[in-house]
Amino acid sequence: MTIAPHRILYAMIGAGLVAAAVMGLDWSWLPAYLPRFWQGLLTTLWLLVASVALGLALAIPIGLVQVTGPRPLAAAARAFCTVIRGTPLLLQLWMLYYGLGSLFPQVPWIRDSVLWPILREGWPYALASLTMSYAGYEGEVMRGAFASVPRGELEAGQAYGFNRAQLLRRIWLPRALLRALPTLVSETVLQLKATPLVATVTMIDLYAVASRARQQTLLVYEPLLLLAAIYLVLSALLSLGLRAVERRFPKE
Repeated sequence: MTIAPHRILYAMIGAGLVAAAVMGLDWSWLPAYLPRFWQGLLTTLWLLVASVALGLALAIPIGLVQVTGPRPLAAAARAFCTVIRGTPLLLQLWMLYYGLGSLFPQVPWIRDSVLWPILREGWPYALASLTMSYAGYEGEVMRGAFASVPRGELEAGQAYGFNRAQLLRRIWLPRALLRALPTLVSETVLQLKATPLVATVTMIDLYAVASRARQQTLLVYEPLLLLAAIYLVLSALLSLGLRAVERRFPKE
């Protein structure tokens, strides 16, 4: 297998930039912050996995109800997707944390319940906002995927005697997921890049750790360059893993 000359040039330039960053910048602070970066990485990853799993679980019925009805539920699903897609994720996060979260302490039965130690933290609101964002975007993707499944395949399933639940489980949903898979891969990578917003609601993720390191060491470039490198590696690994999963399924 031959490698294109321009790819070799890009690799050489990248290697030179990495070498210059390693040799020319101050990394003496890094060993003391490595445990914090590790904890921030774990926080980022569990937020990504949980929000994608919960968001996809919501996106499937949101997309399906827009195709099948009933009309009131379809209208509610379209309104949800419109609001989520039409407003910034940061605004949604702040409305949950600073808006809804500020109301809970004023409700005695919530403040005195076993849920209060959880609701006073930032992570439930961060997880909820990321989940709703993913569900809003993927709900539209699933709507198009459900609508694009050929009617002939569904009619064939009906001819075999499948009821509506069997038809959805064995034909309609698998075919829709297969059609939506390339977009789901891209949206999952974008979801990873959205996780730094949770640092604005007191969560200590990768971005929050890098920001603290920058403030405490008075170094500007080194923490940010390290953060960029970590996200670049995570995005590359996530893309490669999801593409490998995508290749295991048959093409249309």
